[in-house]
Amino acid sequence: MTILNEQTKTKGRAVRGRWQKELLTFLLVFGPGLIVMEADNDAGAVSTYTQAGAQYGTHLLWVLLLLLPITYFVQEMVARLGIATGQGHAAMIYRRFGKWWGFFSLMDLLIVNFLTIVTEFAAISLAWAKMGVSPYIAVPLFAIGLVVLVVTGHYLRWERPTIVLCLLDAIWLVIAMLCHPNSKQLIHDSVVPHIPPGGLTTNLVFLVIALVGTTIAPWQLFFQQSCVADKRLRFSDLKWERLDTFLGACFTIIVAGCMILAGDAAYRHHINYTDPAQMAVALGPTLGPFVKYAILLLMCNAAVLGATAVSLSSAWAFGEVKGWKHTLNATFKEAPGFYTIYAIGVLLAAAIVLIPKAPLQLIIISVQVLAGIMLPAAIVFLQLLLNDRELLGEEFANKPWNNWINWIIIILLFTLSFILAAQVIAPNLFPASS
Repeated sequence: MTILNEQTKTKGRAVRGRWQKELLTFLLVFGPGLIVMEADNDAGAVSTYTQAGAQYGTHLLWVLLLLLPITYFVQEMVARLGIATGQGHAAMIYRRFGKWWGFFSLMDLLIVNFLTIVTEFAAISLAWAKMGVSPYIAVPLFAIGLVVLVVTGHYLRWERPTIVLCLLDAIWLVIAMLCHPNSKQLIHDSVVPHIPPGGLTTNLVFLVIALVGTTIAPWQLFFQQSCVADKRLRFSDLKWERLDTFLGACFTIIVAGCMILAGDAAYRHHINYTDPAQMAVALGPTLGPFVKYAILLLMCNAAVLGATAVSLSSAWAFGEVKGWKHTLNATFKEAPGFYTIYAIGVLLAAAIVLIPKAPLQLIIISVQVLAGIMLPAAIVFLQLLLNDRELLGEEFANKPWNNWINWIIIILLFTLSFILAAQVIAPNLFPASS
């Protein structure tokens, strides 16, 4: 992947000069970091972030700023592990911790992933219903399209359109500007940690944990490592994959903040929030049809990104454990098990969403909370793998400062999980929302 010669020819053109070679190298490496980050701004994220804005205005923006470095450090470890080993995350857990822990982590992943894919199709159902299209038409069409997107037999044929879908999320910045937020309040709430008016309530705790669960999800660890391995990035590509991951993290947090600002518009206009599709329709008369249809279509875009990335993380992990061929550079005939797992996850999740009167918004938020609960265990495995110097060597293993940061992150995540468990056991631990 790295350009070694002083003069490298690409499509008949000579590439001269260090900056040109480095730019070309970065563009060749670019992709996994952006996709893993922005795909996590999926349908569940749209629901969670807009609900945070609709209930608390801009008061939870500071949580996103805290999550930015956490998100980057976690995924940087994944990229480093993938490049150093050339193997996926599931394969490494089986190899280093044995079959029992490997099976435990794989089952956790598959369960949460499947429920997450259900939320993606729930969002598609909600959005297209508001545009007058029956879910019984929209959901199956999107499911078939997602299968076709992946079964191409070439990694880049999947990656390039997926990057385009990621960049389409920049439209959230336009929506945020059209919502005309209070600039002074926005800056204050972004940089000053505080508890929103109303105090520490059950709903607030539930939503903060959902914010963490939707910003950093277990599937991301498996996805990016397998993606890096499938793209065959090499040791010298690590600095560019770090940059890819950092830019993806910044873009994702900015887009997430814009989603909160869209919810804040509903908060300021005293709109009773049910789900982002209902919010989009309710904002239409005030902010115009562009905002209405942009939010609805971006919900679908988020769902497509999330569904393809999450489904692939399951297919890669299952293929690694079973010893099947598991690469997007193979045709269906060459890797039938890999593609079948992907297709089953997509099609079955779509079928569940079509069950009449399913509580879609409750499912969406609950899955984000479940992801937040399961995340600490996944990061502990990652931390232990990154301290295995026999496996990685001194260059790729964690440095002491890495470990300090990572253990702080792990303690924070375990604390949030403990608070949620305590809340479930003792419902009166925090006062009910007013």
